[in-house]
Amino acid sequence: MQPQEFFNGRRYTGTMIIINVKEGESLDRALKRFKKKFEKTGVVRELRARQAFEKKSVSRRIQVKKAIYKQGLQQEQA
Repeated sequence: MQPQEFFNGRRYTGTMIIINVKEGESLDRALKRFKKKFEKTGVVRELRARQAFEKKSVSRRIQVKKAIYKQGLQQEQA
């Protein structure tokens, strides 16, 4: 049985991001690939969202406003 890992008082269930550095590949290039993979996981976005509780009604309202804004941009282009 493995020891449970905890992150900020909660059980950590995430997996590690593994980047295989190819032979002759620069460190900058590998770091760029790591950053891209890390961004896709959405860890930072989730951390920011968890900093302050947001009611469902408020989040829904924000989502609707974004949708209206995007729709307005699409109508302008057409």
